[in-house]
Amino acid sequence: MPELPDLTVVAEAFHAALAGRAITSAAAPGPLAVRGTPAELAALVGQRVERVAQRGKFLVIELDRDRVVVNPMLTGRFQLAAPKTKHPPKIAVVLGFGERPAGPSDAASWTTSADWLPADHASTEVRYRDPTQMGKVYLLPAGMDRNVPGMSKDEQGPDADDPALTVDEWRARIRRHPGELKNLLRNQAFVAGIGNAYSDEVLHAARLLPFRKRSSLAGEEIDELYRATRATLTRAIDILRARVPPTFETQVRDFLAVHMKGGKPCPRCGTRISEVKAGGFVTSFCRGCQS
Repeated sequence: MPELPDLTVVAEAFHAALAGRAITSAAAPGPLAVRGTPAELAALVGQRVERVAQRGKFLVIELDRDRVVVNPMLTGRFQLAAPKTKHPPKIAVVLGFGERPAGPSDAASWTTSADWLPADHASTEVRYRDPTQMGKVYLLPAGMDRNVPGMSKDEQGPDADDPALTVDEWRARIRRHPGELKNLLRNQAFVAGIGNAYSDEVLHAARLLPFRKRSSLAGEEIDELYRATRATLTRAIDILRARVPPTFETQVRDFLAVHMKGGKPCPRCGTRISEVKAGGFVTSFCRGCQS
């Protein structure tokens, strides 16, 4: 499942590639993934991209009138490609974009002069591929109040790497959420963007077991969980910026310390990494250095 680091890199890259371009075509080969009408999809044509951003586990495309919000769920992936290149299977939505006068002034610095950026005078396509069609593409015309599950203020806390999420705010928010630590980190109402993989990584970095109760944490452990969250996400984003482009549809996870590494030695203490499978999800942790 794409999580905050994955979607941050996609959003930064797509903002650099698409901002200032007008949509020239909009098609939905997999219409079950689209929440909106054919007329609303067609109405995207001619609208110019103002911003592409990540929010929690969503990718948001802001146009000069409407918005498109994508929740990729488990199997949704994004591809940036030249229009006439071969489509991969199970494409759900394809948006075509025309040329532009110049790229955005607020593009992420790491995208500057990247060789995968389409030239300003060239057209390009974004393809959303979802083999299971579990993910959804929400069309949000201006003035229409269409619900996007998971995006309301009650359902979604601040992004886990939001600069406004200070350690004091973290302490205040964590008191409202009981239960096991892994479930806490995956609870989007607590902080947004962390899922199954990065919850394992954060807890390993913080030396905390995933099944510990939040109520058992000492004050310094709460603070260490905050620091580990920020450091783990920052490191992952830096790695993905270097390794993901231009294959944005590929999920890079081989650098993770413990997630899906059951049976291998812990990179910190050498103890064999444990794995528990429950509810279709894998939890990976080290019994040697997490407590």
